[in-house]
Amino acid sequence: MLGSVGDLLDDVVVRQQAPVRHGADTPSIIVRRRGGSAANVAAAAARAGYRSRFIGQVGDDPAGRMLVAELTALGVDMRVRHRGRTGTVVALVDHRGERTMLTDRGTATELALVEAAWGNGLHTLHVPLYSLAVEPLATASRSLIDIARHDGATISVDLSSVTVLDDLGMGTVIAMLEAMAPEVVLANADEAHHVGAAALGRVADVVVVKRGAEPALVTVRNERTVEVPVPEPCEPTDTTGAGDAFAGGFLPALASGLSPTEAARRGHEVAGAHLRALSAPT
Repeated sequence: MLGSVGDLLDDVVVRQQAPVRHGADTPSIIVRRRGGSAANVAAAAARAGYRSRFIGQVGDDPAGRMLVAELTALGVDMRVRHRGRTGTVVALVDHRGERTMLTDRGTATELALVEAAWGNGLHTLHVPLYSLAVEPLATASRSLIDIARHDGATISVDLSSVTVLDDLGMGTVIAMLEAMAPEVVLANADEAHHVGAAALGRVADVVVVKRGAEPALVTVRNERTVEVPVPEPCEPTDTTGAGDAFAGGFLPALASGLSPTEAARRGHEVAGAHLRALSAPT
């Protein structure tokens, strides 16, 4: 089973139909849906036919209960605490599909206590850097890493955001990764450039750099890098969650015995299905 720890949020997605008119109206299509990087990974894996678990904290409110019910209906094994107020992210999506995120994580960052059973039985524990950037969630996530690794699980870390990298500082990020020694690191091109390919290769056996419609770069044990093309590139109107969907396909495929290159192809397939669903007419 693939486990992921972190955010389960209420997403408000604003697809701008024209350039923003400051101080005036801007025509937009606005939709609400489930969000949060860790939740997106678990959901994508479940939709792709893999067993997955979400671990986190969500509000003790109607929004939180609705989000938990939605993931449960997908078949995700939910290990959550209900406390406080569910967080919200407003995603501003421009005409190219690029996103600007306005983030209020609410109670998601306040997960403080974890149960050993939450980390048991996993082939992989996936930890977005978001989950390691703020306390007490960071300490809870490290506890889960210890539990899962003791049980034989692979540890995967996604670098999540250039903003998070800058806020933490490169020295802190690299020291954090060295201490965790994840087997897998996932990043987009900007995040990988920030940290540096050499540094990533020192801390993980497998490094995957996701580059949107361009081929992903897969490096194993800091040796030869292989380009893995996107099989059916599309022109999405919204790219929200595509990287998380890639992880939801890649990590279970890797755990099943596929090579990192073959698993990246599966990641592309799951991400492509996610993008096509998002870009379908509303």
